Order: sequence, then structure tokens, then C-alpha cells
Amino acid sequence: MTSVLILYMSRGGHTARIARRLCEHIDDAGGRAEMMDLVEAEHEGVDWSRYDVVALGAPVLYGKYDKSVIEFVTRHRTQLEAKPNSFFNVSVVARVPEKSTVAGNRYMQKFLQLSPWRPRDLKVIAGKVDYPAWPWLDRFMIRLIMRMTNGPTDTTAVIDYTNWDDVRAYGTHLLTLR
Repeated sequence: MTSVLILYMSRGGHTARIARRLCEHIDDAGGRAEMMDLVEAEHEGVDWSRYDVVALGAPVLYGKYDKSVIEFVTRHRTQLEAKPNSFFNVSVVARVPEKSTVAGNRYMQKFLQLSPWRPRDLKVIAGKVDYPAWPWLDRFMIRLIMRMTNGPTDTTAVIDYTNWDDVRAYGTHLLTLR
């Protein structure tokens, strides 16, 4: 049975939800999956020997990755590269088809420039607009960005752009990386 560790960083909870779904799909497909937040991984440590495959996911926030993501991959590059591995990002910009591919997603390209880790596998996942859940300043700033990019600007809107069938397929794909 292939064991997969899904490491993730999540600010608003959506990347954690994606990680949870990946674990469910991997388990349903006959693998064994566990998820671990990067904060937990740093504080508790990771027993890398327990896993055959490692995936790491992170959201794009204001066009950037949280510094903890780059710090983590810098510290654990050797362990990440010792296993079949994958990196996925989550961004609302991926709601646009041409920006939902690895080549077309500038934030994936940015990760590859910033990261010393060279993931063997990459995935772009569309995120979620959740105006009501965001603090006032985030709501204001993201609305401004959305206005400039022809995205939704209704501050009562909650729009999940995530293709959950694609997330399922990615979970199954992770099992093949072995």
C-alpha cells in the first residue's frame, strides 16, 4: 500500500480542505494518506520514513507564498527530494483556464524561481473567493484586484472555483508517483 504525506500551509482553510480531500481520495483508491500543516511539521517533526510519496500544497496570497513555505522547503529539501514528490499551489487566478496550467500560472513559475526544491511533479488548483470570511482590509484589497482582473466583486459572494473532480484525479495521480 502506497503511503502519501500531504503537507500544506493554509491561511483561510481552503488549502487545508483540499489536503483533506486529497487524503480521502487516496484512501478511497487503496492508498494510505495523512496530512500535516507546515507549522505542525516544524514543531512535531516528520517521520519521513513512513511515507512513499510526499506532496506539499500552498496558497497564493496577494501574489505571494507565505514565507513559511519557502523556509520549509529550504530546510527540508533533502528529505523532499529523497522521495517521489509533488507541489501544488492554490490560487483564484487559476479560475481562468490559461492560468490553470503549470506553464500558464505565473505563481507556479514564481515558486520554481524562489524555491531551492525542485519538485518532480507540479499541480495548479483553482481556489475560492470568500469575501464574507475575509477581514475588512483583505476584502477591500482583493475586491480591487478582482475589479482589475474582471473577477467577482460582490462582497457577499462565496465562489469556489476548485474543480473537485480534478482534485480527486490528482489524489489518484499521487499514488502513481511511486
